[in-house]
Amino acid sequence: MKITVIGAGNVGATAALKIAEKQFANEVVLIDVVEGIPQGKALDMYESGAVSLFDTRVIGSNDYKDSADSDIILITAGLARKPGMTREDLLMKNAAIIKEVTSQVMKYSTNPIIVMVSNPVDIMTYVAHRVSGLPKERVIGMGGVLDTARYKNFIAETLNISMQDISALVLGGHGDAMVPVVNYTNVAGIPLTELLPLDIIDGLVERTRNGGIEIVNYLKSGSAYYAPAASTVEMIEAIARDRKRILPCTTLLDGQYGINNVFCGVPVKLGKNGIEQVLEINLSAPERSALQRSADIVEKNCKMLESLFA
Repeated sequence: MKITVIGAGNVGATAALKIAEKQFANEVVLIDVVEGIPQGKALDMYESGAVSLFDTRVIGSNDYKDSADSDIILITAGLARKPGMTREDLLMKNAAIIKEVTSQVMKYSTNPIIVMVSNPVDIMTYVAHRVSGLPKERVIGMGGVLDTARYKNFIAETLNISMQDISALVLGGHGDAMVPVVNYTNVAGIPLTELLPLDIIDGLVERTRNGGIEIVNYLKSGSAYYAPAASTVEMIEAIARDRKRILPCTTLLDGQYGINNVFCGVPVKLGKNGIEQVLEINLSAPERSALQRSADIVEKNCKMLESLFA
């Protein structure tokens, strides 16, 4: 298997290293527009294989030709969020970048699976889908896995328990309108509502919604990358190893949850063909309304990009 990572910044480089170490690809290609950066980082990663004991070939390049015949393409390119900047502020600038990146990779790979990380991820997934012409099952956004990871982390911290015992879902767009689903959150099968009062749970939900900007505010000039990279690699491993994982990912809905033709985060089954099934779970009326509001925001922002495709 060949996996190409577009963007040699913090998220892309961290993800590339994790992919190499897990050895579910024979070759990892790291591509970036800045000369020397992908080559240097890729060589450094490859040399670590003698210590970390992996044989995955890691190659750095500034040329999209080196992505030829990729099975999976991970797109992390784009501008990072800065303090005071919402994901939607990134919209037009990153959309133009993702349009160009997608056009380039599709010149050299005929039927890849594209995994999108660049923000705003739901809208950038839409751009990649529209530009690539790939089936919706093969263009997937990362947001829900990361949001769920943060939600689990905050629960574990509050209860002083292992994160491994927490089952949770965060649906909707990867932004301020995301929908942590409390009714599907449990600890070793015990509903979260039996372990914490509602006001504490509401605080955890709100912190989850602001999880990204909390890190941005600490870093000042940069955004999260360890958790986004780990979340992305979890998705890619499910695809590469055909594990049939149930994960919350951004996908194009066609009637599920009453939402049509909008990219939105929902539970899906990930396997070798990309998204192999969209799971439609029962939501409370407030949760369904919140999911619809989240989808409406994504749809509104996507409509703002029509001039990009003229």
